[in-house]
Amino acid sequence: MRRPAEINVMLRAAHAAGRGLARDFGEVENLQVSEKGPGDFVSVADRQAERRIVEELERARPRYGFLLEESGAVEGADTSNRWVVDPLDGTGNFLHGIPHFCISIALERDGEPVAALVYNPLTDDTYWAARGIGAYANNRRLRVSARARLPHCILATGEEAGAGSEALACYLRQHAALKNAGVSLRRFGAAALDLAWVADGRLDGFWHSGLRRWDIAAGVLLVREAGGAVSDTDGSGSVLETGNILAANDRLHGNLCRIMAEAGRPAPVAPSGRAA
Repeated sequence: MRRPAEINVMLRAAHAAGRGLARDFGEVENLQVSEKGPGDFVSVADRQAERRIVEELERARPRYGFLLEESGAVEGADTSNRWVVDPLDGTGNFLHGIPHFCISIALERDGEPVAALVYNPLTDDTYWAARGIGAYANNRRLRVSARARLPHCILATGEEAGAGSEALACYLRQHAALKNAGVSLRRFGAAALDLAWVADGRLDGFWHSGLRRWDIAAGVLLVREAGGAVSDTDGSGSVLETGNILAANDRLHGNLCRIMAEAGRPAPVAPSGRAA
């Protein structure tokens, strides 16, 4: 499959940043035993990766805007097109020397993802999608799983923050409801990779609440172009606005929405990306 031009632009940017992240990851283990710890080092690595990505994307498409995890929104002369970038999804894993993190880049056109890339610089796994063209791992076409029985399924999730909050209480209710339905659950620590694995059929679904747009914009398109369904946890289509996401193959999605509805709905996120 010949990659569209926009995907090639994103891939060059991801490779430029990925080389630095892979090198920096090799230094994290040495910092684990230091008194200061690796936290500051990883923050610098995150910002440097973002800078490299922005430089490459600006060089190719100088009029496009940005929504960046570290730097926020940057309006471009072309107000229809915007890059949505998470330069290091899985920062906690990176910080602890766990080799499971990625770069996530999406291109939005008038607010909807039209191209997406999720890249793991340690394994060189590259997941990409373009609207109407499909989703691919390198040049292999992706399809979501075909499993329909919940006890046969594995879903991934994140870890809800905010001890004592209603969001945490809702998350725990959802977690318990899924376990009662027989679903196996996993936490890997990188939402963009989780969604890429749903698109690839490795996982049957993913759910979480309160995520930021840069966490999920690329993954949403990957799952949809692989034949899956993505919505808010209540079944609505406003996932990029609320940050509450349920992604699964289309045979499971409706049943999972019902379970989530019975467990209750989490609060939406504010435009800043923080819980409202």
